[in-house]
Amino acid sequence: MDFALDGPQEELRRLATDVFDGETTPERLRPYGPGARAETPAGYDRDIWAAAARAGLIGAALGEDAGGTGGGAVEAAIVLREAAARGAPVPALAVLALGALPVSLCGTAEQRAALAPAADGHRILTAGVAEPGRHDPADPATTAVPDGGDLVVTGAKVSVPHAAAADTILVPVRLDGGGTGVLLVPRDTAGVTLTPEPTGAAITAARVGLDGVRVPAATLLGGDTTGAAARTLRRCALAGLAATVSGALAAALALTTEHVRTRRQFGRSLAELQAVTMKVGDIYVAARALDAAMWAGAWRIDALPDSGARDTDAVLAAAALLITDQAHDAFYTAQHLHGGLGVDASYPLHRHFSTAAWAARLLGGTEARLDALGDIAVRDTPVHAHA
Repeated sequence: MDFALDGPQEELRRLATDVFDGETTPERLRPYGPGARAETPAGYDRDIWAAAARAGLIGAALGEDAGGTGGGAVEAAIVLREAAARGAPVPALAVLALGALPVSLCGTAEQRAALAPAADGHRILTAGVAEPGRHDPADPATTAVPDGGDLVVTGAKVSVPHAAAADTILVPVRLDGGGTGVLLVPRDTAGVTLTPEPTGAAITAARVGLDGVRVPAATLLGGDTTGAAARTLRRCALAGLAATVSGALAAALALTTEHVRTRRQFGRSLAELQAVTMKVGDIYVAARALDAAMWAGAWRIDALPDSGARDTDAVLAAAALLITDQAHDAFYTAQHLHGGLGVDASYPLHRHFSTAAWAARLLGGTEARLDALGDIAVRDTPVHAHA
């Protein structure tokens, strides 16, 4: 199946490239490097994010009733990939993949309409997709107990990207009676606490504690208690993480290719050594594999009805495994080929490596992703096949 971008999507990619190329100058990126977080209390560059909003990059991934131009997961992936390829310190993953896209896909009319400020860059959303020891938002331990017309939420989410800057946090919860839903929790609600977590990347993150947080029952995303909204959030999160790591890996490959081409030792360039070119080839193969899974997953989110959800889950589970395994190894290879420069925190490769490493931790690592893929395989295998 051909997942090549169509005309408007290719135009969006070129626009995103132009915007982020123009905005992510070394001077703009420097305050977001290691040890400089205190200089940027917002955790992201507001000017770059405002430029992306003015260009329509945020609204490109949202439906028209959500303040956007009618796009979806593919458009979100385009913007996320180009932002990550330049190490842009913006909350693109949080707002697009974890916040606005799930609300646009699952929200009520009122919830979707409330996204208009997000499309304009004036509202930040994010989601808690992982908990201590748990990495599937569709299987949360956080609980929500009814009390009058409210729900009382207790639990914790970890590695929540841009939580400190968020206006609203999507919180997957286990509902009274066994159902699962997603709550739209204002960050400043009583009982919500934030503990910063180090990432080493352009993405800031925090642990979000929820101690008897009381929210109206109307904050339940789409009013859904069946788990459908939580499963949609999981798919959007996996597609968004895949697009982010894909962009970071594309940048790492470009940096490595240029380095081995220009770096000379013993009178010749590193690229003339067969062992070096084979290692660069390994990075290229990992990048292409992740790209294929990422585009296939994003396309399925947009194109397939609920009956195709199993196929979508399998493709995105494969993408998540690639992030924690082959792509993770590819970043180490890129560092190795750079020699001592590869571990220099001021060199751009460190930013991309750190972003990918954070994504792999958020996903729980290779073993967790193998388990998730195995669960899908068992679930989709006919009962008689186990006999």
